[in-house]
Amino acid sequence: MQLIANGLNFEVEDHGNPADPAILLVMGYTAQLLYWPMDFVNGLVEQGFRVVTFDNRDVGLSYKFDRVKAPSPVRQLIAKRFFPKRQMAPYNLSDMANDAVGILDSLKIGKAHIVGASMGGMIGQLIAADHPDRALSFTPIMSSTNGAGLPGANPDVRKVLFKTARAKARTPEEALELGLAFSSLIASDEGRSRSDERKALMKLAQERSFYPAGPKRQMAAIIDTGDLRPVAQRIAVPTLVIHGADDPLIPADCGRDIASNVDGARFELIEGMGHDLPPSKLPMMVEMIADHCRTADQRQLQPA
Repeated sequence: MQLIANGLNFEVEDHGNPADPAILLVMGYTAQLLYWPMDFVNGLVEQGFRVVTFDNRDVGLSYKFDRVKAPSPVRQLIAKRFFPKRQMAPYNLSDMANDAVGILDSLKIGKAHIVGASMGGMIGQLIAADHPDRALSFTPIMSSTNGAGLPGANPDVRKVLFKTARAKARTPEEALELGLAFSSLIASDEGRSRSDERKALMKLAQERSFYPAGPKRQMAAIIDTGDLRPVAQRIAVPTLVIHGADDPLIPADCGRDIASNVDGARFELIEGMGHDLPPSKLPMMVEMIADHCRTADQRQLQPA
């Protein structure tokens, strides 16, 4: 369904009983809501939660910033090194956090548990810190503070990532080839072995919305937002950080850095998980997140 949030239109899916505690799932860089595995979504619903997913701005069926140009990522990174407060992107991750809060407003959800994957975990840090009255708990998955000194993606992954961000208009076939190569580089061994499923999902996403301009602006938003450590240090809601031990895009130390900057946060490392959501790991993750959310709900009910 289409909703208006933060003055823009968003494609939103609402799963489960509206009377149950809500979990808002925030997806990552370039990824449509389709990339939340239905086993994950349905697992959380079966655990007694209302689960809301949505397409971020510039992807899927949500609002596109047509005719708004993003800077070159290399030029932007160089400029930010010398002028860290300079804003070069059409929008930043704070704007995307406001989108998420606006979706809660449109659904008349006062508070929700925030779960974000990758860039979604960066957006989630801003939701939890800047909108503490709307977050019951926070769970970043395979994410980072983007703080100075943290390890980056390995060289092969970085090369393909920036190629994706810089690429001019491509045919769907070229985009599919590049996407499959990138997903293979960052996936777990399990995910890599399921190449037919990855290809089918990417084709489905392309049929739903092929929009190669979106990644450039989302990459610019990440770069413009910069170091999130000061943001993470303001998070006061219960926080569970989940990260894959084999993540070559955002190494596990990046997840540890979120946990070390959020007071009282818990860090869970999942062996055999890369920068993906392997099917065999989903039941464990559902249980972890459901337990975390229930504990946070119980804390809310306790008298001050």
